[in-house]
Amino acid sequence: MDTPLFSVNNICKIFPAVAGEEPFTALHGISLDIFAGQCLMIAGSNGSGKTLLMRIIAGLLEPSGGDVLFRGQSLYGARSVERRETEKALRRELGLVFQDADAQIVGETAIEDAAFGPENLGLSAADANACADKALAAMGLAEKRDNAPRRLSGGEKRRLAIAGVLAMGCNTIIMDEPFANLDWPGVVQTLNIIRDLKNDGKTLIILTHELEKVLALADRLVILHQGIIRHDGPPAEVVEQLNPAWGVRDPRRNYAAVKDCSWLEH
Repeated sequence: MDTPLFSVNNICKIFPAVAGEEPFTALHGISLDIFAGQCLMIAGSNGSGKTLLMRIIAGLLEPSGGDVLFRGQSLYGARSVERRETEKALRRELGLVFQDADAQIVGETAIEDAAFGPENLGLSAADANACADKALAAMGLAEKRDNAPRRLSGGEKRRLAIAGVLAMGCNTIIMDEPFANLDWPGVVQTLNIIRDLKNDGKTLIILTHELEKVLALADRLVILHQGIIRHDGPPAEVVEQLNPAWGVRDPRRNYAAVKDCSWLEH
């Protein structure tokens, strides 16, 4: 088997006690490997630890214990110089699309927003704009390049966030609840993008509790409940073992099989 793109090794996250309460353990010894080109879905109810885990994998939140290896290099256990090099490589590889699209908007226009990431990576303004224009076109937003992002629809804002990631040249994308606050057309637009990114060989990590909309596109499904991995494997196998206590609905309730669980087909 190929070397993992990410190796998550025994990650724990403990928050200190507040007002006399006991410390709260949000993640309990999480371990999993993520491989390039994989479409991985991590499902769990609110509070299961999905977003915390995403932030730790992305280098945005220090774990209380354990380590994340990116291409075999330590992200949290290395010396400062080595860690900076790993973080620099990670920023070029990994892009995040947050649940709240408005929180990700930084530019006055769509082209400024999409060019922000490449400029931060050291590209000239001209090169950054060229990358941004290409990414906007790929997301079907070329005609919106000079529009104010906050005037875009929910689905268009989600596409703009993905365009910013693509403009940076990222080959791995984490999407946190990508269907949140979207109407039917916005969900379908986002699903088309996920399918196209997967077909382009991108590595996708999708955090969601809405499996019925997207599970047909997954190569692998992880169930996270109360900061513990409850199941990890091929989607058709995992859904057979779902426990109602985990807070994840069986997505097949309206479909014949896992392969049908996509709003692209219905």
